[in-house]
Amino acid sequence: MPKIQHYVTKYPLSLLCLALIWLLSLCPYFPETPLDDVEFIDKWTHLVMYGGTAAVMWIEHLRANGRPVWPHLLGYAVVGMVVLGGVVELAQEYCTTTRSGEWLDFLADSVGVGIGAVLGLIMSAFRSTKK
Repeated sequence: MPKIQHYVTKYPLSLLCLALIWLLSLCPYFPETPLDDVEFIDKWTHLVMYGGTAAVMWIEHLRANGRPVWPHLLGYAVVGMVVLGGVVELAQEYCTTTRSGEWLDFLADSVGVGIGAVLGLIMSAFRSTKK
């Protein structure tokens, strides 16, 4: 099986989440919502998007491999997600005219990844004690 097909079949939700992050991060316009009045709603959104995506990556990895392959998890679901947050912020700053890159957004992305990784570690531990 070609490598790209391997990733698409083993990690479909992770890839969907990553595509949504890119789409939502570079989308030029968002309609106003009642949540706009919530303080730091943008930062909470970053935290949830990146934390949720990292957790989904851990879940799909455990489902696909049966056990944690630590270099893959740490490389893709932690370091890769933090790097993605930085690249997206740079893309917003330098490749769009309607969005701006912010350090606090990058910090929220990174904290979200950390939370997702902790959830993944808990799932890994629970899965290993269950077997």
